[in-house]
Amino acid sequence: MKTIYIYVLNSLADWEIGHITAELNSRRFFKEDAPSLTIKTVSHSRQLISTMGGVKIAPDCLVEEIEMSERSVLLLPGADTWNEPQHLAIVDIARQLLATGGTVAAICGATVAIANLGLLNEHLHTSNGLEFLEMFCPTYRGQHFYLDQPSVSNNKLITAGSAGGLMWTKQIIENLNVFEQDTLEAWYNYFSTGNTSYFIELMQTLPSA
Repeated sequence: MKTIYIYVLNSLADWEIGHITAELNSRRFFKEDAPSLTIKTVSHSRQLISTMGGVKIAPDCLVEEIEMSERSVLLLPGADTWNEPQHLAIVDIARQLLATGGTVAAICGATVAIANLGLLNEHLHTSNGLEFLEMFCPTYRGQHFYLDQPSVSNNKLITAGSAGGLMWTKQIIENLNVFEQDTLEAWYNYFSTGNTSYFIELMQTLPSA
């Protein structure tokens, strides 16, 4: 069983994780033999956090309770508070998790947090722009690994800019191997274009269709 840890912090950007949390929790498009998943919110304390949209979240567990395993997946959403010192612990966990063979997916402001630890100096990656990383991370040296794309997956590190949440979700789902490939392509095509023919195609890929 894989465990999906979603790091929650004040000012979390709700929209960036909306697609991935909905699909993993509902399992509505999962393939028949999809592996079992457990989803946990994790934070630096047990206190309620308030998202950018004002939603209150009570963390399920603490940073130190994360299982360091190749079966663990850590999602780091964007937020305006990543520069606060209490978040250094989860960034170090991200480094350790990648070294262990686990998966780390960071989006928007979280890419700066992992860049400050040097993780983007050795992986293909993206963010809100190369200038964004250089502006907010003086120690960043990964310029020639930067790709100007909505989301980039490389060696179990998945990064995205604030507008790349849909592609980021697609790459996380692909990494987890919980959708059939034709389901995933139809899902992405529908939600990225709004073309209803892709919705029909999506329905036709499901086991009950």
